[in-house]
Amino acid sequence: MLERPEKAVLGEVKWYLLRLALEALEEEMKVIEKVEVDTVTDVVCDVCLCSTRVENGGLEFATLSALWGYGTRHDGERYELHLCEDCFFQAVADIRKHRRIENLFNDDYDHNDNELGLMATDDYFHNGGISKP
Repeated sequence: MLERPEKAVLGEVKWYLLRLALEALEEEMKVIEKVEVDTVTDVVCDVCLCSTRVENGGLEFATLSALWGYGTRHDGERYELHLCEDCFFQAVADIRKHRRIENLFNDDYDHNDNELGLMATDDYFHNGGISKP
């Protein structure tokens, strides 16, 4: 003869069945779809046409941009150039050279412009690093 299960065992079975039912209902409420997402996988330098991807798989590039406003010769024009590290520092060197030539006879000009444009150093985590005056 079969013995009747105790109330505690029946209670556990009820809770187990209720939990299974809730999990099934929860799964029915989720809408799952595959979605195609566009993402940037590389940025090509606008000067040398090389990839800016570095060894760790990240992208390291500089952006030179301008948006010319009302009253300028290029009113309404927007420019954006992506530069690899080598081309960026070549551009900075060219700007320094041009600056020296423009100020060749200016007595107030500080000829030590090796930090032209440098905003911070030791800024490894993009948190401001050590600011330059």
